Amino acid sequence: MTILALWKFLYWCWIATEVAVLLITRTRRGGGDIRDRGSLLILWPTIFGSITAAFWIGQSHRPTIFPGASWVFPASLGFLAAGLVIRWIAILTLGRSFSANVAIHAAQTVHKTGLFRFVRHPSYSGMLLIFVAIGLAVRNWFSLAIVLLLPAAALLYRIHVEEAALTQAFGDDYREYSKTTKRLIPGIY
Repeated sequence: MTILALWKFLYWCWIATEVAVLLITRTRRGGGDIRDRGSLLILWPTIFGSITAAFWIGQSHRPTIFPGASWVFPASLGFLAAGLVIRWIAILTLGRSFSANVAIHAAQTVHKTGLFRFVRHPSYSGMLLIFVAIGLAVRNWFSLAIVLLLPAAALLYRIHVEEAALTQAFGDDYREYSKTTKRLIPGIY
């Protein structure tokens, strides 16, 4: 299998799992206290619109990210694989507490182990790595900016909504956890 074929396979695995996560884990009325505040409706159109724009720009414009450098695409594959692993581990760690929309379930607790020792939102950290991978794959700085910055803005809104819901649900326990753990990037943010 070539690097390009492996990249495409992982990319389509990511798309398929995101659709599955959206359909399977979305909390419906009566399944939990839904506090999404429209973040789901902002997040996914922004992500897929940005990806579409990034690929279009990458196909219609010359490469600007280190043209001719042979290491860029393997680096993209590395970011893609790392992002997928981090996102999937975070989702599996949360188990039934994970929801595509922001919702608090009766048996839910604050997770502080595994990846959650390092960041409060590791599934979003994984997504950001996936967006970097896409930007590198299309080898255009403008595409990288679009696919990283627009979804990052939507994720920051989503994080704001989630943290408000978690603080309301878990009070001091979540506030203390927030003081010792960064949101997305260990030790930085």
